[in-house]
Amino acid sequence: MNPKPKVSASPYRIFSRAEWAALRADTPMTLNQEDVERLSGLTEQMSLQQVRDVYLPLSRLLNFYVAAAQTLHAATSEFLHDKDGKMPFIIGLGGSVAVGKSTTARVLEALLARWPNHPRVDLIGTDGFLLANKLLEERGLMERKGFPESYDLPRLLKFLRDVKAGKRKVAAPVYSHFHYDVLPGQTNIIDRPDILIVDGLNVLQPARLPRDGKAIPFVSDYFDFSIYLDADAALAGRWYVERFMRLRQTAFRDPAAYFHRYSKLSDAQARKTAQRIWDETNLKNLQQNILPTRQRADLILHKIKGHAVDRVALRKL
Repeated sequence: MNPKPKVSASPYRIFSRAEWAALRADTPMTLNQEDVERLSGLTEQMSLQQVRDVYLPLSRLLNFYVAAAQTLHAATSEFLHDKDGKMPFIIGLGGSVAVGKSTTARVLEALLARWPNHPRVDLIGTDGFLLANKLLEERGLMERKGFPESYDLPRLLKFLRDVKAGKRKVAAPVYSHFHYDVLPGQTNIIDRPDILIVDGLNVLQPARLPRDGKAIPFVSDYFDFSIYLDADAALAGRWYVERFMRLRQTAFRDPAAYFHRYSKLSDAQARKTAQRIWDETNLKNLQQNILPTRQRADLILHKIKGHAVDRVALRKL
């Protein structure tokens, strides 16, 4: 008897870096070395080669998705006789602290803005939707900052709903990593972009299933495409400690900085403190809330040492 064929249960198609890079086809490189250096983060020095191999093919794929969504939306608007029906394409970007979300978001923003059919690309982080420190302290949540319960979820959902509806000049709160708090009275204005990139720790978390059948919207409901930056937890922890040590020599030295007290620690004390923060807060959040959302992403970029992407997983249609 012939053996039964093995059926893969994975919803993803896996690509090596070389296989993924080949999907760039003839897409021209629109960033130079100076651009890439400007877009790099504190601990992730993005290389031009990584942009070519990983992010340029991804921008090509996203360009196809955006064009298809625009065509579909135009057809729907014509059917509904909606003459002012612009609807931004929203990309969600999730992953652990220190895994490089901000750098990836900036690189994608720069690449996507250079495609002719969607020149207006905006970027927003969900940090601005954290509850103010005063409220976190009142609710005993300062040690759980970054966990799902520390966000102003109704405000974030309203923001995404308004953007998706094509409303003009939608305001988003501003967060300062220097002050480690939301800045009162300051806003970012999102005014009907072609594409909006939303990055944050818990953006892919699913909603709770309602017992009465009524809808409970969640952040990911508003995404047209989602990306998860993946790395071994121990490696992400090392990146976090490395970033902490660099900030200790830079931003933390300013007396006005929230974490100024850490600049006075010895190297050994600072490293121990950073590791404790990672273990007690960021690692727990990763294990309990962030990592479980990985399989909800349309695309997973897996990172190894040096923030190098070694493989890509694309959800099958």
